[in-house]
Amino acid sequence: MEIEDLRTFVEVADTGGVSSAARRLGVSKSIVSRRLMRLEADLGVLLLARTTHGASLTEAGTTFRDHAARVCAEIDVARETVSPGGDLRGRLRVAVPLTFGPTHFAPVVAAMAQRHPLLHVHASYGDRFVDLVAEGFDCAIRVGYLADSNLIARRVGPIHGSFVASPDYVRAHGSPETPEELAGHQALMQGTETWQYTDGDGVRTVRPQGRFKADNGVALAAAAAAGLGIAWLPDCITYEYVASGRLVRVLTRHPPPPAAAYVVRPPGPHASRKVRVLTELLMEYFQGAPELWGLDAAARGPGT
Repeated sequence: MEIEDLRTFVEVADTGGVSSAARRLGVSKSIVSRRLMRLEADLGVLLLARTTHGASLTEAGTTFRDHAARVCAEIDVARETVSPGGDLRGRLRVAVPLTFGPTHFAPVVAAMAQRHPLLHVHASYGDRFVDLVAEGFDCAIRVGYLADSNLIARRVGPIHGSFVASPDYVRAHGSPETPEELAGHQALMQGTETWQYTDGDGVRTVRPQGRFKADNGVALAAAAAAGLGIAWLPDCITYEYVASGRLVRVLTRHPPPPAAAYVVRPPGPHASRKVRVLTELLMEYFQGAPELWGLDAAARGPGT
């Protein structure tokens, strides 16, 4: 049983077809088909049901997929262990937030691909919650206040945020002076989240209410600039709005506590070398470009 056959099967299982798996692997469809037939012949079972619309897992294929993925991951770890200083190889699948991910995190992901030409980097951008284990990701970059989970997280840098609203909204509805006054304002949110704010030396929470929701921070910034309400957003999204006067900071005596960016990975005793390298690159990026993350007061514009 060849390791490349296992990798190919996992790709077909995850992408749902031979063509898409071939594109990911950078090989022809005939090679993918040949590897699949060889693997099924070795096992003596049918792993995939082929149709004109793609390929779906059989019952045996569903059971075998997770085992094959673990074997591939273990082989990668073994190679890195015996050759820790060699070129990174294999594939890195990373889930990246769509909110400022293409502008802030994409350069780091591209730099990693540039430095390691033998590594296949597959980045998926979206603001939905990604199940790393079920969807076969090596890691994810997540931003905010990290919820408790069984994932392993490494903090790579702080992200500062503010409560913001448009000058027109403030003129029409006033500016809240205390967190309790938020109940009388329209909040712009991603869901039903709570907002954190500082109160002296402590951190407290408030549950805002509002009629406008969006699953993307850039969209919430635009809604705030349009005068729809108050939003809590990272400064790296709003600093241009604030600098131009389209947004102003409110509730400045009770700012939100710093959030952070994290690299999270599935549970396991050791992070793979490719995940460690990505984590180190992100940490370097945060240190080298603090103004992008709201760490430079001058870059945060008026209202600081």
